[in-house]
Amino acid sequence: MLTIQDRSPKLCDGVSRRNLLQAGGLSALGFTLAGPQALQASAIHPSGGKAKRCITLFLMGGPPQHSTWDPKPLAPAEVRGEFGPIATNVPGVNVCELLPKTAEHADKIAILRGVSTGDNAHSSSGYYMLTGTPHIPKNRENANPGAPNNWPTMSSVVQHLAHGQKLLPPSVRLPMHIFNTDGSVWPGQDSGWLGHRADPWLFNCQPADPNFDIPQFRLSADVTLDRLNNRRSLLSHLETQLRHNEQSATIDTYNDQQHQAFQLLSSSKARAACDLNQEPETTRDRYGRSQFGQSVLLARRLVEADVRFVHVNWFRGPEEPSDAPCWDSHARESRRLKTVLVPPFDQAYSALLTDLEDRGLLEETLVLVLCEFGRTPKIQPNGGRGHWGHAFSVTMAGGGIKGGQVYGASDEQGGYVKDGLVRPEDLTATIFHTLGYAPETELQDPFGRPLPISRGKVLDAIV
Repeated sequence: MLTIQDRSPKLCDGVSRRNLLQAGGLSALGFTLAGPQALQASAIHPSGGKAKRCITLFLMGGPPQHSTWDPKPLAPAEVRGEFGPIATNVPGVNVCELLPKTAEHADKIAILRGVSTGDNAHSSSGYYMLTGTPHIPKNRENANPGAPNNWPTMSSVVQHLAHGQKLLPPSVRLPMHIFNTDGSVWPGQDSGWLGHRADPWLFNCQPADPNFDIPQFRLSADVTLDRLNNRRSLLSHLETQLRHNEQSATIDTYNDQQHQAFQLLSSSKARAACDLNQEPETTRDRYGRSQFGQSVLLARRLVEADVRFVHVNWFRGPEEPSDAPCWDSHARESRRLKTVLVPPFDQAYSALLTDLEDRGLLEETLVLVLCEFGRTPKIQPNGGRGHWGHAFSVTMAGGGIKGGQVYGASDEQGGYVKDGLVRPEDLTATIFHTLGYAPETELQDPFGRPLPISRGKVLDAIV
């Protein structure tokens, strides 16, 4: 069933706008409206950035900086961990030995080793990383979305600023949203005060499964294209009636979303963008047959189909241990890094960089590897590390980023930033800059106040 909704009151005839239009038999697309006050950018200042698109790989849980991007071979054993450094294809730049494929692409990558949120809670530190705005208060675990922590996520800003009608949405999240063990959803993943029209689409999917499918692009078995067109006519008729009761800005928003919904359902191009069976088996193998690997491959196909911002979360399946899910390495860190975590990432990330370069897309595609925080300097008695937002590493590649360099440094134990401090707002400023939006570009909040899309500083040394 297709239900187009918003949060408006009932119409004068008593019809609830919560169930504005129902066309039975279609898959629910989850479209909602921004309300009468459609928010617009009050000024868009081009930055001259090279990136036309962005892929973000988010390693939720917090990977240890010591065993990924910032090895500490001279530190005590309880700090450096089991794994040592290996040389990359850039002289003097080392990464952890668990990243041999990525090491061959270091000339494309800028490693930022001085990132800090000062926040040790997944939810609130994650909010800061995804929005560039610190959570109020910090260190708040199991925080939920909502005011005052309703700054829009980066991909929502991109979706809001995108121009022109596209077949596919400007921003997509996959293969699931980020949630804590108690089921609470992190703040900072949606459009916040920008309104639902700017929500990045969430594709809940398992692309490594043999029967992989995204229901947003599938008609129910009983719905032919003829029936779909009949329902289009019905919706058009109801829309005309609604124009007598609604402000034109709101109904125009609804019309755009309705049009896109029908285009998606009837378009072979949209379905093809998500059809991994069109990829050679060798390519799928190169990315790895894990849910994360196939999600990264799907992200590449989506940006090729003109999606501007694709956010890929690490897949959290039911088999994840409750005491150390995903990259949250509270226990058995070495074993999980070696067997479950780093190899699938190393395989998918290196395959993505290779593919983008081979297709001539890397210079126009920003590739980010982000997380909410790092891990404590010392390994704990249970063989894991705790949460640590004081110093950790992220990477940026493509999209005009100067690869082959390390920006910033942590101290001898990887615990605190020694040089080149990077706050999340500096990351968002740099990301928006590479995508062509100056950080001072203003959006109007629901109260009409102009707010810049980022309050950080562009990291000029890496762009």
